[in-house]
Amino acid sequence: MKTAARLTLSHFVGGQMIEGRGERFGDIYNPATGDVTKQVPLATSEEVRSAIAVAAEAFPNWSQTPPARRAQVLFRYRELLIEHMGELAEIVSSEHGKTLEDAQGSITRGLEVVEFACGISQLLKGEFTEGVSNGVDCWSVRQPLGVCAGITPFNFPAMVPMWMFPIALACGNTFVLKPSERDPSCSLRMAELLVEAGLPAGVLNVVNGDKEAVDALLVDPQVQAVSFVGSTTVGEYIYRTGCDHGKRVQALCGAKNHMVVMPDADLDQAIDAVWPR
Repeated sequence: MKTAARLTLSHFVGGQMIEGRGERFGDIYNPATGDVTKQVPLATSEEVRSAIAVAAEAFPNWSQTPPARRAQVLFRYRELLIEHMGELAEIVSSEHGKTLEDAQGSITRGLEVVEFACGISQLLKGEFTEGVSNGVDCWSVRQPLGVCAGITPFNFPAMVPMWMFPIALACGNTFVLKPSERDPSCSLRMAELLVEAGLPAGVLNVVNGDKEAVDALLVDPQVQAVSFVGSTTVGEYIYRTGCDHGKRVQALCGAKNHMVVMPDADLDQAIDAVWPR
C-alpha cells in the first residue's frame, strides 16, 4: 500500500501487495463521517487474468501438499486471527460501520469456519466398497478442482470471505477472492496473515474490482468453481454466466432478515428494502 492524501489500496497477488495498473479507482468512505478516506483500484480484465495465472501456477504444489500439512497452516492462521482480532475489527468498522463488538462477532463466525477447515483431513477420505459385483470393487477419491474464485458482499467483509477460502484451501485448491470494492481492506489484511501463517505465495490472491473483474473470473477457463453471496439479480447473472462457461457455481442470493414496519415509516423505502432482487 502507498500513502498519499488518501490511502490507495492494492491488490494481493503472489504473496504480496501489487499496485493497480488500471486507470479506474473507487472511493471508500468513512461511514461515520461520510468522508472519502481511501481509494481502491478497480482491476482490469488483464489484471484478473494475471492473478488467475498466478493461482494456477501455485496449484500443482499446493494440491500435492498432504492435507495434514495444509491444515497446519490453517491452525497457525487461526492463532493469528485471534491475535489480530482487534485490528481486523477496527478495519471492518472503519469501512463498513459496524460497531467494534459487532465486527468482532462477525470475524468470530468466520473463525469458526477456519477451525472446521483445520479438521479437513478426516473429511477428505475416499471410500472403498468391496464386491459390488462379481470381481468388481469400487473406489471413490476426493481431489482438488484447481483455481476457485469467491465474490463477496459489502455487509460481512470478514465473515463471508472466510466462509469460502479456508475450505477451498484446505481441500487443496488455490483461490482468487474478489471482495466488495466498498470495504476490501479486511480481505487484504486476512490474506497477509495467511502468508504469515505459512501459506505459499500465490495460493490465495485478492483482486479488487467491479463487474469487469467479476466477468473476467466467470469466463476464464482456468477458474473451475465460483462462490457468490449477494443480491438475487447479480447472483442469477453469476450463476448463468459461470455455468455457461462450464464452472461449478454456488450463488447465495438475496437473503433478508425480518423487518418491522412502524406506522411512521416511509412505505416506499420499506417496500424497496424488503422486495427480493
